[in-house]
Amino acid sequence: MASKLHRNPPFRAEHLGSLLRPENLLKTREEVDKGTAQQKQLTSTEDDAVKDIVDLQIKLGFHPISDGEYRRHMFWGTFFPGMDGFEEIQNPDLEIFRMYIPDIAAFTEAGHKPGETVICTGKIKHVGSTYVDQWEYLKNLVPKDRVHECKLTLAAPNWYHLRYKEGKAYPKSVYSSDAEYFADIAKAYQTELQILYDHGLRNVQIDDPNLAYFCSEKMLAGWQDDKSNTKSAEELLDDYVKLYNDCISKRPADMHVGVHLCRGNFVGSRHFSEGGYDRIATKLFQHLNVDTYYLEYDTPRAGGFEPLKHLPKHKNVILGVITSKFPEMENLEDMKKRVYSAADYVAEGNDETQKEALQRLGVSPQCGFASHSSGNSVVRDDMIAKLKLVRELADSIWPGEP
Repeated sequence: MASKLHRNPPFRAEHLGSLLRPENLLKTREEVDKGTAQQKQLTSTEDDAVKDIVDLQIKLGFHPISDGEYRRHMFWGTFFPGMDGFEEIQNPDLEIFRMYIPDIAAFTEAGHKPGETVICTGKIKHVGSTYVDQWEYLKNLVPKDRVHECKLTLAAPNWYHLRYKEGKAYPKSVYSSDAEYFADIAKAYQTELQILYDHGLRNVQIDDPNLAYFCSEKMLAGWQDDKSNTKSAEELLDDYVKLYNDCISKRPADMHVGVHLCRGNFVGSRHFSEGGYDRIATKLFQHLNVDTYYLEYDTPRAGGFEPLKHLPKHKNVILGVITSKFPEMENLEDMKKRVYSAADYVAEGNDETQKEALQRLGVSPQCGFASHSSGNSVVRDDMIAKLKLVRELADSIWPGEP
């Protein structure tokens, strides 16, 4: 259970992991998909691109260095399809989906398939990390005394559960209940985290739009109208909190784990849901045993800072007050006022001063710049300008701190 405040990581100036891919990387991946280039060409291109993006992050003064997620097509990577018991399905029957889940609804309304469809078909077993090679390459690009700062983003443990209708996430012949299914998911995460820890990883960020969906009135109304559901949305959220806690229950004390919530960040800078954190604040901040929350706060769709009253003294929050979706630049002084306002709510909830509350805060963009490999509606210079603004904002509030 997280009971001690972790610092450095997280840092005052953060970003959320994914960064815009260079054009030559996108082109080479497309050629490999078409069969006109070989995998070794893609790997070489990825290696060069990761080196460049690591150098850029260091130059801009960032400490939580990532590989930009350059070896992934989507932000969640290949954790689930890399396990025994999961299969990717091409052209799935739409009848298996909860059509009111925000990303599923957005995909199908636009005439697209509902993203990558991976379903449990047998007993789940971790059979080797699909992340560790990515991590090994990244850590060897930075000085040894900075390896503990580097960040790896992981898929959410509930990712291939919420989207599927009751009884469709796994066969009843394999798992008799969600509890049994979640138990094997948790074992797989425990194994993954230990492997990565043994290879030197100390900074983990789990990306989970699903948790933010429980803030959406539209999603909650759809859930209530769906008579096939055997649990309330509140009960399922409780199950997910327990799943998370089981997944990270065996992590070593010096492994920092944070969770990132946003409301969607798809091609063309599209979001999927709206709603403040008020509905889930107590469970999110007080029951979920992570060290840090990376929260979307760039637009009114994320609500106000009032829910931060529930943040305990041993946890951090990184305020995503700068948007990665569009190139327009935020005003530094306006952003400072927002951070101080957030600190006031944290202070109010813990009977402390604003200065004390600020010690558990940091700033970032609200999400990555390329959750999907195609990236947001920004170009490289826009991304660099945004990252510089994050660093400048952090320096103006916490001078001299990483």
